[in-house]
Amino acid sequence: MVSRVWSVMRFLLKGSVAGGATYLVYDQDLLGPSDKSEAALRKAQEVVPPAVHQFSQYVSQQTGLQIPQLPAPPKINFPIRESWNSGIIKVMSALSAVPSKAQEYSREGWQYVKEHTK
Repeated sequence: MVSRVWSVMRFLLKGSVAGGATYLVYDQDLLGPSDKSEAALRKAQEVVPPAVHQFSQYVSQQTGLQIPQLPAPPKINFPIRESWNSGIIKVMSALSAVPSKAQEYSREGWQYVKEHTK
């Protein structure tokens, strides 16, 4: 009985995390223009480290454990738009080459089968 309740609780927790992430992406318009995504990334870089530090201080006060200080996050100084676009271009070019490559590989495979069955 306990294992069933625990599995239901895990399912509900995972579902709420997924729902919250979906809501956050929709609310912040992260799938829209890349300018908004870059602004959200900058906002997260400003807000998350102090929040993590504050939470670690709270946990250490409540439990008496000493939590080591996390290293500073790396600075990202490259335009996300360019790397995103180059990634999309590479994926699409690979997908467009699939039919011709499949035809070429099937022809080579057929030739191999013909040669080795004689």
